Amino acid sequence: MRSLKLTDRITNWIREKVKEADAEGVVVGMSGGLDSSVVAVLCKEAFPDTSLGLIMPCFSLKEDVEHARMVAKKFEMETKEIDLSNIFKSFLNTLEERGYDVEGKKIEMDIPVANLKPRLRMICLYYFANKFNYLVVGTGNKSELSVGYFTKYGDGAVDLLPLGDLLKTEERELAQELDIPKAIIDKVPSAGLWEGQTDESELGMSYDVLDKTLLAMESGDFSGCDPESVKKVKRMIDVSRHKRENIAVFKK
Repeated sequence: MRSLKLTDRITNWIREKVKEADAEGVVVGMSGGLDSSVVAVLCKEAFPDTSLGLIMPCFSLKEDVEHARMVAKKFEMETKEIDLSNIFKSFLNTLEERGYDVEGKKIEMDIPVANLKPRLRMICLYYFANKFNYLVVGTGNKSELSVGYFTKYGDGAVDLLPLGDLLKTEERELAQELDIPKAIIDKVPSAGLWEGQTDESELGMSYDVLDKTLLAMESGDFSGCDPESVKKVKRMIDVSRHKRENIAVFKK
């Protein structure tokens, strides 16, 4: 098995997990970013006839939607577009009892508000997973999962994580192997939670620094690492542990 290319190993693994669950295919959310583009192509390779990509804009950038469509067209993926903008606005109005305009310009995108987006998308993904007996394939990578950079019960609520053991830097190499469009590989990573939001600004460091720090923590060799970055990564790992572990249960 180790002699196979990484892409082949991942697609074989996806098939195995779907078979174990007695499911018939896979569904994945397509945001137009690198993570979801890579996973979508892997899903298409694993299940050419029973894979579905959901494009779910929610006050999203036009470029992101166009990039998701670009990947779908290039790799001949079956997709469904569901605009969640009005549902998001209506849901938020119900929660907060405040009036937001149709364009959502008055919505202040703090973390609780922004996290509604991936949680609404999770509902859609599981609707179609239930409808077609598919599994939901997540797009998180090892870098993000390690420090809890995902929304609990949002993009973190999935059945499979094919990139879960790949660092962001390794994922970029895989994207090139899969021939993901260069515009997607080169664009600034963003979860698209609000205008101008980027992954690295929220993390407080670049993915290169994060990956270098995570590798150092695994090997125990911190030479060349910034002590403050190491301290910050360790704290992110500690405070996000509840996101990765099973629900804590009191034992009588």
